[in-house]
This record gives sequence, structure tokens and C-alpha cells, in this order.
Amino acid sequence: MTMPHHALEITLTRPLTSAELRHAAQAWPLAANHNATRLMALAHAKTDERAAHRLRQRLTTRLPIDVITTHYPDAHGRVLLNVAFPLAAHTALQRNARRAGLTSERFVREALHRALAEHADREADRLDYAVRQLLASTTPAHLLSAVGHALTLPMKGLTP
Repeated sequence: MTMPHHALEITLTRPLTSAELRHAAQAWPLAANHNATRLMALAHAKTDERAAHRLRQRLTTRLPIDVITTHYPDAHGRVLLNVAFPLAAHTALQRNARRAGLTSERFVREALHRALAEHADREADRLDYAVRQLLASTTPAHLLSAVGHALTLPMKGLTP
């Protein structure tokens, strides 16, 4: 049986120096982004979880790894997050998961889903407020025209 390759992205806690990147690349072939804060790697393993685990084991002493994620979503549109918590946080997480009657992984997954839903709600409220403010000083037709025009222009230095 052939093991599939998994594309993994490593997010670092700080940019790497050239020497650090060379040292890490001796342990695992890596591709860095322009400022060496994110790296890409291919790992072969039966599952994406195992691939991320192997990558972390091999590189954790060589890199300031924050998070390892699968680069491509799975069939359900999900990406794997591989996070190494400090011991105190890990202990608290296990305790809280046990109290909730959940596994640690399920507890984190549900907390993340709640946080993302709350963020989406806040963002919707913020946009609703901004649109109402704009409509207070213009007509819906002018606002719609301005939004259409803005969407056709290339994004220059703007981040959502």
C-alpha cells in the first residue's frame, strides 16, 4: 500500500534567520514564504494527523513552531490544526474537557467553533452598523453603485 503525501503548513512564532532555515531544512525539506514566518512541507503518512505529528517531532527542536496545519481541506472542508500547548495550558484543557465529559480534541473543536461563530456574528453586526451609517448620508442606489465600483478595483494594501 502506498502512503499518501500530505501538504503541511508550519506557522512560526517569529521569522527565521537564513541559518535557522538551513539547519531545519537539513532535517526536512522545506519551502519558506518571503519573510520566513511560514513554511511548507510534504510528509507521507497514512493520515494527516500522523504526518503532522511526524513533522512536529522532527522539527520542534529546530524551529519556533506555533501551529502546523494541513494546507488543503479534507473532503468535509476542514483543516487539521496541530498545536502543542504549554504544560499548564494542556493540563487545564484536559481538566475542563473532563468536566464537560468530552475528549480534549472534541473540547477544543467545540470551543473553536463557538469562537468562530461569535466572531462571524460580531462581524455581521459591525458591517450592518457600517452600512446603516452609510445609508444615513446617501441613497441605496448610490451605495450599491459605490460598492460595485470598489469590488471591481484591485485590492491595494487593503486587508479584510
